[in-house]
Amino acid sequence: MERKGFKMLSVKNLCQSYKNGNEVYHTLKNVSFEIQKGEFVAIMGPSGSGKSTLLNCISSFIPYDSGKITLDGINLTNLAEKEIAEVRNKRLGFVFQDFMLLDGLTVFENVCVPKVIQESPYKPMEAKAKKLLQMFDIERIAKKYPAEISGGQRQRTAVARSLMNDPLIILADEPTGNLDSRSSEAVIQAFIEAKKQLQATIFMVTHDSISASYCDRVIVMKDGQIHKEMKNRGNRKVFLDQLLNIFKDLNGGDGNDVD
Repeated sequence: MERKGFKMLSVKNLCQSYKNGNEVYHTLKNVSFEIQKGEFVAIMGPSGSGKSTLLNCISSFIPYDSGKITLDGINLTNLAEKEIAEVRNKRLGFVFQDFMLLDGLTVFENVCVPKVIQESPYKPMEAKAKKLLQMFDIERIAKKYPAEISGGQRQRTAVARSLMNDPLIILADEPTGNLDSRSSEAVIQAFIEAKKQLQATIFMVTHDSISASYCDRVIVMKDGQIHKEMKNRGNRKVFLDQLLNIFKDLNGGDGNDVD
């Protein structure tokens, strides 16, 4: 039975800094928030606000000074490197701005990579991959290579790959950053479909207010802190206007100029 309101990700009092010469720069300052199972949440903010640093701390790619990160009840803070690697491989799904597909593999083979690494049986792996390819409308390009398909198709392939191990949460870092508006919308719709059909939980760093307007909630960061949390009440146009307005206030420019 699915637990309503179940906290998939919890971040409490997270602090992170780095030293450059004699100067100490505080990139995250007591950041706290929660993401519920099945939520699609975006994190936005001006350049240098700490959003990418936050994502890297959650995935344990970089260390942090203090605080606590809990994923599905598992405290990630003090895990050994081997345990962290297992969490990344089995419990996290990743989608990157630059796709990170393997050029020498077909679309189908790229989607299968997480299961191949785990040496999973072929038949269930094939069935799962075909289901995801169909879900994201890339079944017809299954035998093509990354160089033969569009940027939007590559990113939808990456989204499908991120779901192969049924991750607890997908961490997406600027997934539409290299795409035109039409391809961007197709990728966001892929996330929405994953949420709808697979109850996927998605945490996305983005500079694009239009993409963020499809999310359930947007966390706005400024100077290493959470500046505001905004909830989508169901009217995407109204939510988009709210996002554009807050970023005009933050940086005095275009609402999309927050990378």
